[in-house]
Amino acid sequence: MNHQQTVLVTGASGFIGRELVRQLSKKNVYVRATDIIEPKDEIFKLPNVAFVQADICEPNEVTRLFGGVDRVFHTAGVCNLTSPFEKLEPININAVGLISSIALQHSVSCFVHFSSTSIYGAYAGVPFNEQAPCLPKDNYGKSKLLGEEKIKSNMAKGLPAIILRPCTVYGPGCNDGAGKVFSRPGTIAGIPGNGKQKIANIRVEDVAASALYLSERQDAFGKIFNLADNSQPKLEDALAIAAKTFGSNFSRKHIPLFLMKVVALVEGAIAKRRHEIPDLEYEAIKYLYDDYIVDNTQLINSGYQLIYPDFSESMKDLATRINN
Repeated sequence: MNHQQTVLVTGASGFIGRELVRQLSKKNVYVRATDIIEPKDEIFKLPNVAFVQADICEPNEVTRLFGGVDRVFHTAGVCNLTSPFEKLEPININAVGLISSIALQHSVSCFVHFSSTSIYGAYAGVPFNEQAPCLPKDNYGKSKLLGEEKIKSNMAKGLPAIILRPCTVYGPGCNDGAGKVFSRPGTIAGIPGNGKQKIANIRVEDVAASALYLSERQDAFGKIFNLADNSQPKLEDALAIAAKTFGSNFSRKHIPLFLMKVVALVEGAIAKRRHEIPDLEYEAIKYLYDDYIVDNTQLINSGYQLIYPDFSESMKDLATRINN
């Protein structure tokens, strides 16, 4: 890497964005990190990291981010299943079109876009690969799919882009979303449904490291990659491992999914009045009726070697970090 290169990371205050900045800061590049919220993390004070506060919905603010930029990692987005489509559209769709168009105008060497496996929709009994039909069943998944269409449109015009579809992301610093139960201490009130559902996860360090790896491989340009580890633990086993890792209170009672929906509706109504996102999102329960297995073959075939290929071993690593 040339130290004169500048790498732009959007959504830098977020979970994945912070990890990208952390890993990039160790490389011989300048990092221009941006978000609408100014972060307080120490990594943003490093000599080769510069934070620029900006609204990526505003063309003028986006344009001023691109001076000298070589690569772009676009993680910014609204990442929950509760927000209505009209709140998702400006960020997850329109801003994607804007920033990728400006990236094309500035002839960046690579644009890495972070999408989601939510675009696949309901599990149909076969592991999701990148060629699977995209039939999202919630507004978030729909917005991410339409965001991908913006990227593909600019790819057709010459933008050297890569689309990444992470599954449930967990790891140090995760405080929101499905991955938080595998990332921090907290009460686990019970096992959803029968608990036998297989799930897909990936550590945040692998999300960032695979993005960096692929951005340096021209044979990855124009492709889509699922991001998942090599294991598909049963939900009840994964929850038990998380409880052991963090010393969390864990009830082994099985909670019927219809009852969880009722609770989610109540929590959602309360959260809406508080202008918050509920911990238990109603739309998330729909993913708990079946297995949810993500095929990572294309990522592995690219030559990327997972840092944390096995969920249980990864959780042991988190336990070691906590104890130290």
